[in-house]
Amino acid sequence: YSYASLAAGIKASGKPDLALIVSETPARAAGVFTSNKVVAAPVTLTSGRLKRKGACQAILVNSGNANACTGEQGLRDALRTGELVANALGLAEDLVAVSSTGVIGAPLPMEKFERHVPQLAGCLQAGQAAAVAEAIMTTDAFAKTAFAAGDGYTVLGVAKGAGMIHPNMATMLAFVCTDAQVEAGFLDRTLRQAVERSFNSITVDGDTSTNDLVLALANGASGAPEICAGTAAGEAFARQLEEVLIALAKMIVRDGEGATKLVEIRVRGAVDDGEARQAARSIATSSLVKTAFFGEDANWGRIIAAVGYSGAQVDPDRGE
Repeated sequence: YSYASLAAGIKASGKPDLALIVSETPARAAGVFTSNKVVAAPVTLTSGRLKRKGACQAILVNSGNANACTGEQGLRDALRTGELVANALGLAEDLVAVSSTGVIGAPLPMEKFERHVPQLAGCLQAGQAAAVAEAIMTTDAFAKTAFAAGDGYTVLGVAKGAGMIHPNMATMLAFVCTDAQVEAGFLDRTLRQAVERSFNSITVDGDTSTNDLVLALANGASGAPEICAGTAAGEAFARQLEEVLIALAKMIVRDGEGATKLVEIRVRGAVDDGEARQAARSIATSSLVKTAFFGEDANWGRIIAAVGYSGAQVDPDRGE
């Protein structure tokens, strides 16, 4: 994989705001997208392409403008940004994914894309994922990257997110690049499971957004044998992918707007995973529990009260 980023003037700050990730060859691809009913144009375009093609070779992402709630023009602009990448790299358009994050409701400044995307394509280098992580930041205080090594392959992830963070996707983007050869259906299932245990298990402020997505690309460049379900190699890959996504998810919570604590909630003794998640979410979103954590007052009464109204089955007389 190669990476590039630059300042295209999309952000008023003048900081890097346009980035490109390119696989050496077309990669098998999977994605998880926002559950918000209001969906940004780049999410509509990219999710449709992945569903039809199941492959991707380039990801263009900008910060500073979400291209959300921009109507038919927004979709045309998203298509054009992908076309610019395809033309610059000599790729098929349907192998280009596009992603945006930033202010909702404003049209993309297309003249900046027209001018800078060809330049961006000329700056591609290996080993520059950290620069991409910096370019996709909005209200983030720091760039977010994570890495895991498998048996002859690697898994690299970059993400952004700090505000509007809540389960079922939030104001966050994440891109995972692996040189493993992963069977397509297994890649999709494994990504969804890892997202459920990472990005869909965090909350900062209870809001979800219009642009959220997680994309995983597996291009097989390592030359290692194909990874499939029901094998030891498959189990190992699933652990490594989950490790990377959980690390990124914890960075997002630690970087939460106004956050001073990173708290992990563990539930034991629940009827099933669903009820454990229900109880944990009730605790995590309780304003009273949050104020207790902030004030460093371990008031367990607030926690048990949140469990009690969570809807999960509770036996208040049971002790351990």
